[in-house]
Amino acid sequence: MGNMTSGKDDDRVSTTSVTSSPPNEISRENSDIDYHAKLEKRVLRKIDFWLVGFYSLVYIFRVIDSNNYANAAIINLEAGTGIKKELGFSPSQWSWTQSIFSYSYLIFEPSNTILLKSFKPSTWMFVLILSWGICACAAGAAQSFPGMMCVRFAIGMAEAGFYPAVLYHMAFWYKPSELPWRIALFYSLGQVSGALSGLLAYAISFADGAGGLSGWRWLFIIEGLPAIVLSFVALFGLPDYPETARMLTEEERAFLHGRLASSAPSGKDKSWDWAGVKALFSSPTLYTFSIYWIGHGIGGFGVQYALPTVIYELGFSSTALSQLMNIPPYVACFFFLNALGYLLHRGWIRPWTTAVAIESTIIICYIILITVPNSVVKYVALIVATACAGSAYPVIWPERIRDLEGTVAAGIGIGATNAMAQFSGIAGPQIYSTVFGPTYRVSFIICLCFLCAAISGVLASWFFVWRKDRKHDRLGRARGAERA
Repeated sequence: MGNMTSGKDDDRVSTTSVTSSPPNEISRENSDIDYHAKLEKRVLRKIDFWLVGFYSLVYIFRVIDSNNYANAAIINLEAGTGIKKELGFSPSQWSWTQSIFSYSYLIFEPSNTILLKSFKPSTWMFVLILSWGICACAAGAAQSFPGMMCVRFAIGMAEAGFYPAVLYHMAFWYKPSELPWRIALFYSLGQVSGALSGLLAYAISFADGAGGLSGWRWLFIIEGLPAIVLSFVALFGLPDYPETARMLTEEERAFLHGRLASSAPSGKDKSWDWAGVKALFSSPTLYTFSIYWIGHGIGGFGVQYALPTVIYELGFSSTALSQLMNIPPYVACFFFLNALGYLLHRGWIRPWTTAVAIESTIIICYIILITVPNSVVKYVALIVATACAGSAYPVIWPERIRDLEGTVAAGIGIGATNAMAQFSGIAGPQIYSTVFGPTYRVSFIICLCFLCAAISGVLASWFFVWRKDRKHDRLGRARGAERA
């Protein structure tokens, strides 16, 4: 009985006396752990500077270049020097000049991403950023509907590869668990640029007539110049892969290589993995995630392609002040998305349930926009809907990337998935055509249907990823049992 009652203490004493390490070994282990933590912090700080910091700066100007076309719709409208009047655009032609941008995105996004297997990220980013900067400035010289269509298609073709290439590039450097906060910060800064775009449009509107150019022409020229400068920074400063980064020491390169999963994309892998491509297209998640991206793109993001006009037609103010009223929705998105990123990083909320909650909130906002006549209430609903719409994709992106295995599958999968969001640019300007204004009830009803499809897509994706995770867990336990 004595042994039974004191067995626990005996085990503790025995374990301590036999298996415990000497004090100097414990001290050495603690020192190694502390050194490892400091090394990891130092390395991640270097990576974050470029892959989060620099890319976020570039993304701000990328989104400004995209958003300025919606702002151009109402700049100097009362003065009679607006873009639609000067170029003689009908409502249909204006919608087409918006949509053509997304057609080129849809065509070139998947292929642009996979080209990172052939070109170094620094070289490819230089080509993309320089190209869209030049094309964005060239939009200020357009003289007709065909001319603007060509320029807009070229801008879309150049910009198409940027966002998915950034996510793809991050997958070479970070663990999946480290991506949610970083993607949220990167994406949220792009949303702030929506606010800056409105502020810049307001300021540039006062340059109308300077140098014999209309305000909208100055808008395109001025907002395209920073991209040209940043392209050369990317060429000479952007690190490509962990194993070749000049900013890292040999020890730091080895440390990075050891901490990434074997299924993570690698800069050394230049082969074309047909088995990976086949597995990608046979995976149900490729199609369920596509349903989500299309549904949210049209249902949630569609309004952003006409947000300045929708706000203007609420009847609050002049076009110049309406540009300033575009700022709160994007600022709200910035804070909301960063809050979500922090909560996800801490593990306090889950990506899947958060995505469903976001879509449900947008649905409620659209019901308010359809049924409530008060302009102030409608404006508040637009702010909430825009903040939620800009937060949905970043919440789910880490799960999408985690579901992709291998360098080729990751490249094609990221590009193909993000290309589905471009249906918002194709359908959005048509759904929010001014013929449905000023209430846009028909537009919001159409978008409600797409949001319901988005919820179905995210729930289906959740199920298939969960099933895949369980399968991997079973295989892992089986291999562990075999080795034992």
